[in-house]
Amino acid sequence: MSERVDNTNSVVPALDCQQVVKLFRRGRGLKKKVIRALAGATLVVSHGELFGLLGPNGAGKTTLVRCIATLLIPDQGTIKLFGRDVFKESLFCRQRIGLLTSGERTLYWKLSARDNLRFFAALYGLNGKKRDQRIDYLLELLGLREVANERLERYSSGMKQKVSLARAMLHDPDILLLDEPTLGLDPQFARFIRRFIKEELNREQGKTIILTTHYMDEADELCDRIAFIDRGKIVDIKTPQEYKREIPHQEVIEVRCLGQPDISSLKNLTGVEQTQSEFNNGVTVLRIVVPRAETVLSEVIERLRLEAKILEIDVKEPTLEDVFIYMTGTSLAAETGQTAETASLEE
Repeated sequence: MSERVDNTNSVVPALDCQQVVKLFRRGRGLKKKVIRALAGATLVVSHGELFGLLGPNGAGKTTLVRCIATLLIPDQGTIKLFGRDVFKESLFCRQRIGLLTSGERTLYWKLSARDNLRFFAALYGLNGKKRDQRIDYLLELLGLREVANERLERYSSGMKQKVSLARAMLHDPDILLLDEPTLGLDPQFARFIRRFIKEELNREQGKTIILTTHYMDEADELCDRIAFIDRGKIVDIKTPQEYKREIPHQEVIEVRCLGQPDISSLKNLTGVEQTQSEFNNGVTVLRIVVPRAETVLSEVIERLRLEAKILEIDVKEPTLEDVFIYMTGTSLAAETGQTAETASLEE
């Protein structure tokens, strides 16, 4: 195993990304296009920090993580890990990075959890007694010891994610890159993964963690600081509490109703600063941003009753989603697919 990085009283940040640009080229000839996935992303992460990258799908979160992990080479900008350039000293940096990706098949399903970990341990140069001790420790830590010799194809998605997390931790890295670690998991496994990240990896082991997510509650619960990323740019970096304090409005009226009501008339009500609606499975969730809910609540109810059947009304404090919408006009939960800037290449 490589020498450990001394994190004690270091003035050098764990991660330093400056003006990172990444372009993806698509098509040929007149149909040739360039997709700007990252447009000058800049952030600095301290040792032992649990740092969140929060943004909608397609905002550039995964692309930035892949650049940090040296899986992608940026077109411009610099990325330094513990003061070392990740592309000039890639071996040093890769030895200190643990990467967990979601939505990709990174394990061998015909092998058991133990055999998967043995295979990847060999890639990290771990073998013999030291390897077996590390694998046993991780299997016990993640609650997989009883099923360690069963094929992964029999595992649930949550159990597979645990094995993926163990794989990322095999070589005891200094920094963990966790890309959407709870995506697609049921609530029970998602809670376990979140608790494990916060309490075990960050607090107990002192790992520096970069967490990407589009789940606002997850970022709010876990992260020391959060960078909002939108269309490949870092919009702002603050603690969750700082974001919420700085938003100029105080309350959000959330209404659930059947169907898709016309909400255009609500936008003209005095005091309404912003409206957002999402329709799913026959139900519309409407969020109305106001300084004081009591000043417009009765009028909102009267107008919506003419359009749809109201199922539930609640008044809430602003969330991170409200902050993000206020700053960018984009919903964190929006299934945008590809929101990065697209432009034609000059011939």
